[in-house]
Amino acid sequence: MKTLTMYRPTVQNALSDFDRYLESFFGDSFLAPAARMFNHTPAVDIQETENGYVLDMELPGYDEKNIEVHVDGSSLTISSKEEETREEKKKDEATGTFILRERKVSTFNRSFKLPENADSEGVNASFKNGILNLQIKKRAEAQKKLIQINAA
Repeated sequence: MKTLTMYRPTVQNALSDFDRYLESFFGDSFLAPAARMFNHTPAVDIQETENGYVLDMELPGYDEKNIEVHVDGSSLTISSKEEETREEKKKDEATGTFILRERKVSTFNRSFKLPENADSEGVNASFKNGILNLQIKKRAEAQKKLIQINAA
């Protein structure tokens, strides 16, 4: 029995009924790679550590100037800057004509709800080799504490 399922807002498209059929047969994760490919949604890994959370997002073709990370209360939003992407396209057009173009860099916007014990002020971001890494600290009162037992 599944106790936790991925939230997917209802999107009406030609394949939505077929997607639901495949998911019911193969499971929720069957269509995730295909959905990311068509929706251009970057893949994300999220881990919980003793002191916080680690979020890694795959962003090939982007650099740190094209990405924005916003924290608003308990909401974390990662998005690409549309203006920069348009400028990149203009540069591509100015350098020559493509004979074949299979790589696509498009705008995206992903939002996550931070857990109650996350410190929204304690978010650090780094970007290396096409991977955005966010370190989200847990609030001090939410971290495990070792209580010393005194001998009586």
